[in-house]
Amino acid sequence: MHLITGRSRSIQHSAKHSLRPRRVYVSRRCYMPLGCIALVLLLQIVLPPLSFAGEDKKGIINCDIQKGACTQSLGSRSVTLEILPRPVEAMQDLTFIVSVDGEAVARTPSIRLNMPAMEMGKNLVTLTPTGSGGYAGKGVIVRCRSGRRTWKATVDFPEIGKVDFIFDVIY
Repeated sequence: MHLITGRSRSIQHSAKHSLRPRRVYVSRRCYMPLGCIALVLLLQIVLPPLSFAGEDKKGIINCDIQKGACTQSLGSRSVTLEILPRPVEAMQDLTFIVSVDGEAVARTPSIRLNMPAMEMGKNLVTLTPTGSGGYAGKGVIVRCRSGRRTWKATVDFPEIGKVDFIFDVIY
């Protein structure tokens, strides 16, 4: 009878321990990454979406390229930029048409495509003369991984200066 009691004690003992919740041990090496992940998630929920410095869209966009050509002043001259086809979309072959009023310029202008608040690498559109103060060239506006759609086309006339056209594209 004593053997049965001994067995029953061991059965009772294991049943007693199986009802306890098991402790999960996390090594100290896991605390830091888990804490960082929790902090990032909390900040994304609590803080409003942050923008890059200077990216107040209402204040910087000076061209509605989706509706048509845009004109900016460059000294005493007017420079017009048109991008075709419309709607102007990222990752599409685009034609850039630039015209300048006044005297003809000796050196051909170029267009540098970039984002107003982020350096996107070299993206240069080479323009060729089309006659009577007009120039045209082909280029592509790349898609930004951040999802931002505001782009800047800087038209550079070597003799008279640079002018920026800031606009939104479609992704």
